[in-house]
Amino acid sequence: MSRQKKNADKEFRPSSWAIDNPSVVYVMIAIFLYLGYSSYMELPREDFPEVVETKVYISTPYPGNTAEDVERLITDPLEDRIKNVSNLVELTSTSQEDYSIITAEFDEDISVEEAKQKVKDEVDVEKASEDWPLFNGAKVEPNIFDLNLAEQIPIININFTGDYPVEKLKEYAEYLEEKIEDLPQVKEVDIRGAQEKEVEVAVDVYKMMAAKVSFQDVLQAISNGNMTMSAGNLKTINQRRTIRILGEIEDPSDLNDFVVKSENGAIYLKDIATVSFDEKDKTTYAREFGDNVVMLDVKKRSGRNTIEAINDIKQLVKEAEDNYYPKDLTLTLANDSSSRTLGQVDDLVNNIIFGIILVVTVLMFFLGFRNALFVGFAIPMSMFMSFVILSFLGYTLNTMILFGLIMGLGMLVDNGVVVVENVYRLMEQEGMSRIAAAKKGIGEIAFPIIVSTLTTVAAFVPLGLWPGIFGQFMIYFPITLSVVLGSSLFVAIFMNSMLVSRYMEVGEKELTRRQLIRTSSILTGIGVFILIFGGSMRGLGSVMIVTAILFWAYKYGIKKWSKRFQSTALVKFENFYERQIKFSLRGKNVYWFSGLTVLLLISTIMLFGLSLGSGRTKVEFFPDNTPNEVNVYIEYPQGTAIEKTNELTKAIEDRVYAIANKPKYTDGDYNFLLSSGVSQVGEGAGNPYTDGGSSAEMPHRGKITLSMREFKYRNGIDSEGLRKDIQDNLIGIYPGVSISVEKDAVGPPSGYPINIELEGKDYDVLIN
Repeated sequence: MSRQKKNADKEFRPSSWAIDNPSVVYVMIAIFLYLGYSSYMELPREDFPEVVETKVYISTPYPGNTAEDVERLITDPLEDRIKNVSNLVELTSTSQEDYSIITAEFDEDISVEEAKQKVKDEVDVEKASEDWPLFNGAKVEPNIFDLNLAEQIPIININFTGDYPVEKLKEYAEYLEEKIEDLPQVKEVDIRGAQEKEVEVAVDVYKMMAAKVSFQDVLQAISNGNMTMSAGNLKTINQRRTIRILGEIEDPSDLNDFVVKSENGAIYLKDIATVSFDEKDKTTYAREFGDNVVMLDVKKRSGRNTIEAINDIKQLVKEAEDNYYPKDLTLTLANDSSSRTLGQVDDLVNNIIFGIILVVTVLMFFLGFRNALFVGFAIPMSMFMSFVILSFLGYTLNTMILFGLIMGLGMLVDNGVVVVENVYRLMEQEGMSRIAAAKKGIGEIAFPIIVSTLTTVAAFVPLGLWPGIFGQFMIYFPITLSVVLGSSLFVAIFMNSMLVSRYMEVGEKELTRRQLIRTSSILTGIGVFILIFGGSMRGLGSVMIVTAILFWAYKYGIKKWSKRFQSTALVKFENFYERQIKFSLRGKNVYWFSGLTVLLLISTIMLFGLSLGSGRTKVEFFPDNTPNEVNVYIEYPQGTAIEKTNELTKAIEDRVYAIANKPKYTDGDYNFLLSSGVSQVGEGAGNPYTDGGSSAEMPHRGKITLSMREFKYRNGIDSEGLRKDIQDNLIGIYPGVSISVEKDAVGPPSGYPINIELEGKDYDVLIN
């Protein structure tokens, strides 16, 4: 046999093995279908991938001190220490009344955990110095942490309203708070709109002076009297017991009987002071659509399933409403982030279903119905394999991975089409058997499709080499695309090759009407059952119903059109294409067409460069998104009382809700654009994208959050119009206060587009 003959009849061993061992491949298909579906169900869902910045934060509360004292005693000494840490890129700090926060940014050559440990070592050294300040007799304790944005943004708000005092609403909220915090998906739950209680001892200075009692006497009496202490051990025969003296009070009124001074007769605390048990100074307000509420802010753990977490939370809320809470207590859910995430996943499923239908419909015109199903099979099979690999890698199902899956959806059919078409050609034109045609056909195109897949993947590799936080965010896209295309290659070589070697037909098998009715009835019946009761498997039901419809459409319509298309339109197109190729390759036409192609390429590059330079084509990292949330951030100068901030926030709320309830956004009493509106003042009112994990009380700040309904319920109204309406109506109305109207961010945290910094030694000069 000549070398040329061997090359013509060569086989690709992996696919030939699959063809010779169909039972193994059937088992492989079943395993991947099961593992793929299980992985799809178990993959955590979230909006965007979690990105951990190479930043370490040092927050230090120091109550009762001015911003200048906080800077001098806390911030400056810590900065002097931390700036000597290796791999440090930038060190920034903010000192404000009662609070300091320092941000240390590191390069990519060091892990966040290692950087955090280095910073902690330096902070511990400074804290051990003699000059480190004290608070309540103990050294001020800095908190060193890194920030994961996914753990800073609440995934849902639970609001409590009813004809009850705030104290009782807070008690109800605490019950649910404990239940929710026990969920493995939840990191923490914060209560907004209600304060903790404290014991207040209001001393009468004149009575103290008359009794010759000092503040230190009062502090010492309370400290020593409210204490449980050990009294040693008691040994008896064969026993040893620990004795302790219980001295902690349970009722604040017991403080009245504490002896403050015993010289010349006992002086009790009630003689010189009034003891009360009341709420702490207000640090938080919360409202829903302008009505006061007690609110739970729920934040999930990193890497956990957002949809699963919110479903569990809703179940706990329902159980509490049924079994614990009174009937006149109202609980509402706001800012539910699961609906958007669930919508994205549903869009992926719909794209997969539509892709299968479209591919099968198009290929029916070229290869027939049965052979088209081979390629259609490659789509869900490749996706299921991709889910298995993504689950093994520990990824979540987020926007970037969904983008990669949808992008790959349009490419993964290429390998299947090439395999099926080449085997079909050998069977039709050379009269080969199915097995022989499959072995030879795949042997001819195996290496070309492998190289083609690798070159496609290589085109996206640079996205994975992007440095910094944007690189961490974008790397999911090329990895996902590589997984999808690799899976499609595996399916084409192993599974499609076996299936075509067993079931491919050149001539169309004619189904009788009875066979058609029986087959379509079975498919439709099972499909309808799955569609109604299948839950997350509803998509499979849709595919089965559409397949049953395609059986009838192919027999009585598409088959005739397909034959007419193949015998007329396709032949004309092939002849036209052949004439154009011959003309292009004739004589000097080759040089003319080559030169024209190069000229067209250069012209395109130049025109694109001119468009960029003129600003006609704008450059942005992520496309401008339609808001799913509109946030109104309100900020007074630091030092503003929370009561003043609250009054301003109320006034702005009235304006915002008046705009949101305009006739163009409502249908009678129903607002089809807005699903919820909550506002917070003080704690919880910060911007998680720019505040860097600050836990300061922020009495000078307020926030109003409007959550939009899903796109399909908005009656075609663009929510960006609402954001602009609100922004335009707040310009120039409130002097001396910073108001920004923003939409929910897409992509990694990047702060504001423009940041202007003024440096100097004199604050007054900088402010002026």
